[in-house]
Amino acid sequence: MKLSALLQDLGVACGAQDREVLFITDNSAKVAEGCIFVCIEGKRFDGHTKAAEALENGAVAVVVQKDMGIKEQILVENTRAAYARLSAAFFGHPEKKLRIIGVTGTNGKTTSCFIIKSVLDSMGYKTGLIGTVKNIVGDKEYPAVLTTPDCYDLFALFKEMVECGCEFCTMEVSSQALDQRRVEGVHFEASIFTNLTQDHLDYHGSFDNYKAAKHMLFENSDLAVINIDDEAAEYMLADTSCRNVTFSVNNDNCDYSAKNIRIASSGVKYELVSNSNIGRVKFAVPGKFSVYNSMGAAICLVEMGMDFRAVLDGLAQCVGVPGRMEVVPTETPYTVLIDYAHTPDGLENVLNCVREITEGKVITVFGCGGDRDKTKRPIMGDIAARLSDVAVITSDNPRSEDPDAIIADIVDGVKKHVSKVVVESDRKKAIAKALSMAREGDMVVLAGKGQETYQILASGKIHFDEREVVAEILSEGI
Repeated sequence: MKLSALLQDLGVACGAQDREVLFITDNSAKVAEGCIFVCIEGKRFDGHTKAAEALENGAVAVVVQKDMGIKEQILVENTRAAYARLSAAFFGHPEKKLRIIGVTGTNGKTTSCFIIKSVLDSMGYKTGLIGTVKNIVGDKEYPAVLTTPDCYDLFALFKEMVECGCEFCTMEVSSQALDQRRVEGVHFEASIFTNLTQDHLDYHGSFDNYKAAKHMLFENSDLAVINIDDEAAEYMLADTSCRNVTFSVNNDNCDYSAKNIRIASSGVKYELVSNSNIGRVKFAVPGKFSVYNSMGAAICLVEMGMDFRAVLDGLAQCVGVPGRMEVVPTETPYTVLIDYAHTPDGLENVLNCVREITEGKVITVFGCGGDRDKTKRPIMGDIAARLSDVAVITSDNPRSEDPDAIIADIVDGVKKHVSKVVVESDRKKAIAKALSMAREGDMVVLAGKGQETYQILASGKIHFDEREVVAEILSEGI
């Protein structure tokens, strides 16, 4: 696409030669001949410092929000927003050819998106998926780098979905993505709010900022499906022009409610009730949070015009999501469960659920990520120790931090339950210790990693798949 065509779509000018644009990037390390380089001013690095270098390396033009005094600059008010809009134009606005459903919240985004895709698939609709576990386009699957991809990658996925015949796209929309304007210009036919608990305060600085970022999703949606049992629901419902639909497990002052809830190790059953419909729901993932996730997904589709009975039939066909309450195949008399729970609320939900379905002891292996919100570490330590019979505290993705320092932060929260705590910084050894303690009827919960098949250390990323680790430990004998 010619530079002039892109600029016409954006409504700005540039004095650069009207050359062919081959791609767009905000990563100075990826700059190459024929690209547009977008200068992002971040907390740690300002891309404007690389503007001149990008032009020397073959960039057609640079997008800036500071006047750099160069003819090849595209001066805009906000480079993050411009990056999204340029990417959309570059790929021919594929977002306008899809029915896009966004899901935001601290927990439940991944499961909700997989449920929506599964139900739509069962009804014969071709649906793309974008999220934490993976991105799915038709028969192709791509590893996910970010929960919500970089702008250029996001619109590239949209284009591929359109080209392979997808009518729908269901996607996780993170608070960082909203704050960084990665979905600028994307119109959501429907959006779901799952819940809001402490997470990402290292990025947002405060819970109020985190909440405000989540709210941005509903400012560009036709329909907002809101869990009113969450304390942040009233905030999410405020100052939006879209149609609001509410749901609850705890009260009837809503549009949809769940009645006669039954939770078992095989999943959940309940009756979904509205003024115009009532139907029996069966969903094969246990836990009260599964009631919320399946409700939000089902209500969203019904309110988008799907047949109520067909949606409930689709829910009954849903299988589990990788890394979410995932049972690891073993021949042991105890059960090994993997879950992505990496927030206080997520860990508490999983352990409360496990408590309900476990006859014996609950043995939890968990850690906290490095270079992330430190304030949640003692909170998660308290939760794990309080709700487990044994809590094995270990390393997660320490990144640049000292794993032992992270563990020390976690241990600060377990002083009331110190007798139930085991510390082992090596994650494989920690899993081995947990398995060695397990007996018939017990549940070993490996929390935090979920679908991840790696660990991020100070030295870089290494392969670490807990399914393989469990199999290896058991084959070696413990």
